[in-house]
Amino acid sequence: MTVTRRTVLGTSLAATTFAAVAGASTTAKASAVGTAPATAVSSATSGNLTNLAHLDYLGAVVSPPAAEGHSTYGTGPIGVLWTYADRRDDGSYARVGGGAYDPATNTYGQGAFNADDLARAAVVYLRHFKLRGDAHSRAAAYGLLRGLTFLQTATGPNAGNVVLWMQPDGTLNPSADPVELPDPSDSGPAYWLARTVWALGEGYAVFRSVDPGLAAFLRGRLELAIAALERQVLVHYGNWNIVDGRRVPAWLIVAGADATSEAILGLAAYVRAGGSTRARRALERFAEAVAAMSAGDSQTWPFRALLPWGESISDWHAWGAQMPSALAAASSVLRKPRLLDPALGDAAGFTPLLMTAGGPDNGWLPAPIDRTQIAYGVDARLQALLGVASAANRPGLVQVAIFVAAWYFGANRAGTAMYDPATGRTYDGISAEGVVNRNSGAESTIHGLLSMLALDAHPTLAAQARVLGPATRTLSGLHTLEAESANLSAGATVITPPSPWTGESQWSNNSYVAFTPGSSAKWTLPATDQPQLALPIIDTVPDRQAGRTAWTANGHPLGTINHGTAGPQGVSAAPGALLPRTLPRYVPATGTLTATASGSTTLRVDAILLLPLISRLQLASAILLTSVDTHPRSHAVTAGTARRSTVSAYDKSGALKTRFTTTTQTFDVPVQPGGFTVIL
Repeated sequence: MTVTRRTVLGTSLAATTFAAVAGASTTAKASAVGTAPATAVSSATSGNLTNLAHLDYLGAVVSPPAAEGHSTYGTGPIGVLWTYADRRDDGSYARVGGGAYDPATNTYGQGAFNADDLARAAVVYLRHFKLRGDAHSRAAAYGLLRGLTFLQTATGPNAGNVVLWMQPDGTLNPSADPVELPDPSDSGPAYWLARTVWALGEGYAVFRSVDPGLAAFLRGRLELAIAALERQVLVHYGNWNIVDGRRVPAWLIVAGADATSEAILGLAAYVRAGGSTRARRALERFAEAVAAMSAGDSQTWPFRALLPWGESISDWHAWGAQMPSALAAASSVLRKPRLLDPALGDAAGFTPLLMTAGGPDNGWLPAPIDRTQIAYGVDARLQALLGVASAANRPGLVQVAIFVAAWYFGANRAGTAMYDPATGRTYDGISAEGVVNRNSGAESTIHGLLSMLALDAHPTLAAQARVLGPATRTLSGLHTLEAESANLSAGATVITPPSPWTGESQWSNNSYVAFTPGSSAKWTLPATDQPQLALPIIDTVPDRQAGRTAWTANGHPLGTINHGTAGPQGVSAAPGALLPRTLPRYVPATGTLTATASGSTTLRVDAILLLPLISRLQLASAILLTSVDTHPRSHAVTAGTARRSTVSAYDKSGALKTRFTTTTQTFDVPVQPGGFTVIL
């Protein structure tokens, strides 16, 4: 279960089938153990990666009791989705809900099924039907959308919003235990409202030609959701919040570019299919807000990424980071190419750097602290690369997508395949230590399948990713040097705060070094084969007289950092911000790094990010290089075997600059400033 920033909501998603479980009891039990139904689509027989068996297994149908303000299309049981699938010792999987279970009442503190699950699973089935014309997927999407719209509140002051949780018998649970925000869950905008818009938009686009009655109903419910977003979110359009001195749009859904991007995906599908003027206006305004979250440059954190949270300038996470995909979709539908600029920065600039640093981590806060990796984050990177490649005509991004997709087939920290085409299961994640969580809940299943659908639509990419997945994986990229690992002088002290979380960022390794004026710290640099970009992570404060740290390497000056550069706090949870600050001169490949404090106050340093000028991810003979240098460079590489290699060098916008082939095993390749090079 993924925990959101601002609530204790688990957004781990469950999925279901309706055609395959039509004979199931309408009152679900606490858990069910078994295997996927034999009627599920099998990749083994179809020749495709997408296998709906486990997604189907997670399904059930219920006949919910009447609830004021809630209704759906048609009659009969609705489709619902178990939230989790826990792996048992015998290899089977048990479907379970969220929160503490009460066997006396057959209820959960949260519920058995939730709107997030229904919405995203509906998208899987809709896309599968669109790709394959599969009748099973059409029926499954139909049932899911009926269940999702029952969870939507249709009348009253909360009309258009969505109740998150449902108990096993179909009873709605608007107030979960533990408490989630908003409470009740249909009392305001939420992730689940954004995801409902996503599913309804894609649902309308598919069903308008095959079931006009359902499509008309979905259109009405989507317009109801848009009206809720207008009165609760878009009412702030044109207003800007201040977050530690940075202007941030005040009309992001739950202050999240991540949540907003998922709504954009649905709005773009709806508008493309002939949606309303109101929907187009909402799409334009939400896309404008997401585009405004682009930050940094090739040498400045977060390296052209789109930030996901409108209340922190120190937080990036892979899960839910659909912002580039959303901007690509909006750009195409609205015919606004300018929306592609920040999407290209994220896809062509940040994503190659992320992959050479180890892959789609759950949290750079701002150091890579939560290095857990889950399918929700991997899928977001894959969809971004493919979406932006198509919208911007940048086929080089598809080559980068090969390295992302290979994660599912073993090119990851665990060296283990995370998706099983024979069962349709995607495991729940990999820890920082490389331990695989072999549960297979709905969120992982859904996003794994969304990735497989994308790969099935790109068979050459899929074949390359499957070959590279089991290959030996080597990395040479971002390295975090903890402040407390230094040799400290008198007056420099390691501090471990009661909580590493500041409210908007997190101290790396749960601690930092406090420098009094005149104190210093000296680190031994990890040995590399090239110069490095150094970015000390400091606690910036809104006091211009706070003080400075002077940085040297092997006795040579690298630059000075003013710790008093934070702007007004604004809506952020704490004054100041933990931010990496780029030193103007490069750090040598070996030696020592020294920081000396001056001024009149205590200064705080969290860690130092070290980036080689050319970072590398290698899977057998396939190599991805990316540059943070300001000048073109030539870099020596060694392919895994002597064979014909194709070298493609791209600039920082993903445009091809050079392509050639070679049959030598060791050779030099060009890397553009801020760009990337792929050897295949």
